[in-house]
Amino acid sequence: MKKNTLVFIIVVLISSKSGFSQQTKSILKDTISIDEVVVTGSKTSVNRNNVPLTVSVISKEKIENSSESALLPVLSEQVPGLFVTERGITGFGVSTGAAGQIMLRGIGGSPNTEVLVLVDGNPQFMGVMGHPLPDTYIASDVEKVEVIRGAASTLYGTNAMGGVINIITKEQKEDGFSANGRLMYGSYNTQKYMANGGFKKDGLNVFASFNHDQTNGHRDSSDFKINNGYLKAGYDISKNLRINGDLSLANFDATDPGMEGRHAGNTYDITRGMGAIVIDNKFDKSNGSVRFFYNFGEHKISDGFHSKDKNYGIVLYQAFNLFKGNTITFGVDYKKYGGIAENVKAMNGNGMVFGDTTVFEMAGYAYVQQELFNNLTLNAGFRLEKNSVYGNEPVPAGGLAYRPTPTTTLKASVSKGFRSPTIRELYLWTPANVNLKPERMMDYEIGVLQRFLANKISLELTLFKADGDNLIQTVMTERGPKNENTGSFSNTGVEFAGSYRPDDRLALNATYSYISMKEPIIAYPEQQLNLSGTYKWNRFNFNLSVQHIQNLYTQVTPEKVTESYTLLNSKMSCFINKYIDIFVKAENLTNKKYYINYGYPMPGVIVFGGINLHI
Repeated sequence: MKKNTLVFIIVVLISSKSGFSQQTKSILKDTISIDEVVVTGSKTSVNRNNVPLTVSVISKEKIENSSESALLPVLSEQVPGLFVTERGITGFGVSTGAAGQIMLRGIGGSPNTEVLVLVDGNPQFMGVMGHPLPDTYIASDVEKVEVIRGAASTLYGTNAMGGVINIITKEQKEDGFSANGRLMYGSYNTQKYMANGGFKKDGLNVFASFNHDQTNGHRDSSDFKINNGYLKAGYDISKNLRINGDLSLANFDATDPGMEGRHAGNTYDITRGMGAIVIDNKFDKSNGSVRFFYNFGEHKISDGFHSKDKNYGIVLYQAFNLFKGNTITFGVDYKKYGGIAENVKAMNGNGMVFGDTTVFEMAGYAYVQQELFNNLTLNAGFRLEKNSVYGNEPVPAGGLAYRPTPTTTLKASVSKGFRSPTIRELYLWTPANVNLKPERMMDYEIGVLQRFLANKISLELTLFKADGDNLIQTVMTERGPKNENTGSFSNTGVEFAGSYRPDDRLALNATYSYISMKEPIIAYPEQQLNLSGTYKWNRFNFNLSVQHIQNLYTQVTPEKVTESYTLLNSKMSCFINKYIDIFVKAENLTNKKYYINYGYPMPGVIVFGGINLHI
């Protein structure tokens, strides 16, 4: 970190005479309160108590307090059972040597096709390869994130086999204008810049943001840079109807530094975009939404690979409150995805097209919720998915939530998850097989949520078992490698999340997960523990966090390789006044040498400093 940057921060910390910003009052909000209203677990706004699925909610305050630009690493520290691979200072990359693998309860696929990422309820995955692009999810655009830990395909269809990450974006909520900015500098010439702002008046609201990150990286040939812009606008047509539209565009350049001791790999130029138009309705006895979404991208890799892909469709659902305690939701989904993949350097520069095709899926579903005796909620759902390649797939789910006391909730659920074969698996390269069937999983879980001491203590404990079959794997046949539905898994585990708020100055949080896997799965640890504490004193906030990872599988063939490590991180911030706060943060304070991706060493101690501006 530059010396003059540190001097500036220290001088301001010592000399400032101003009081706290109002933002300090919100940083300690409880992010796992069981009274939270969530939408991801049922498609309509319901109390988290009434959702039988296990849902974690990460608030805006928690995300902003991290001072991270990329969203997924923040979630990995806050959600039990969720693990996201990284490979350096910032930037996940794509293709060989990439990180950003998203795993929930040991389920994710490689590349990541078994955990569905949504933005405001709209599915996000690359049309050809079938996986999300982690570098495009920016923390400054986010109001909150809701994570379903477990199968959610009845509501969300393909890729929601292991769970769902729903990124709910910001919008201007108060009349008038607001703006925020961040300047951040740190180790290895890492620079991060952010600006966003919003406006609201007479039913119209607009929010826009821009982010730029760049770094030289902690290894030779590990540089990375990204630009991301986001725009969202909404208008209240009437008291019952609202229309929203959003548009996001990101471009990033990355380099694969290669495995330790080897030459650097490819360079990448990636462009990703998404847009949506949403019409929401809300009446006394009914509410719902119609969503038109479109995702697109272009990938250029220095080895000649080039692709253009798209993923678009419509999401329609309507919930009806037919009588007291009852809600029934009907929905229809349609999506079409695919694109072209080629190598422009093949055939002596004449190029070779590997595939140029699309697949469509259409589904109808119903989801019923019934409350009985004011303390028991029953849920059941059924989905029928039709895929243009393999045909029909039925997807049932059911569960209950029982509240024996106002501070205790017991949950149980059984649900099916599935994942359709991707364009890559069906049509591209030698292993392609057009006769593939979807991957399938049954998820069983029970859990308890408990509060103590006038809600100062919140605890959540979940036990789960996930059995999967029909996994798509490449096997050797007489005619060479071929994709087949031959794999299976059986994962059993426990997850814990807890928080303690003795007063408005101190906040303690903990998450823990343990998993027993019948077969070891790469990029997922047997145990992970996250502990964090935040203390507020006068103008200052102090944060200390510890992450322990036990038996992370970085390689499973030809031999099993595991990694265990403990990381210590800290952050100190000072609120100068309501317009300015500054911070210093350090990661891996003990300078631990560790690996998350096999052969890719992670950085040692890294330090950042920055300033946040608020208008």
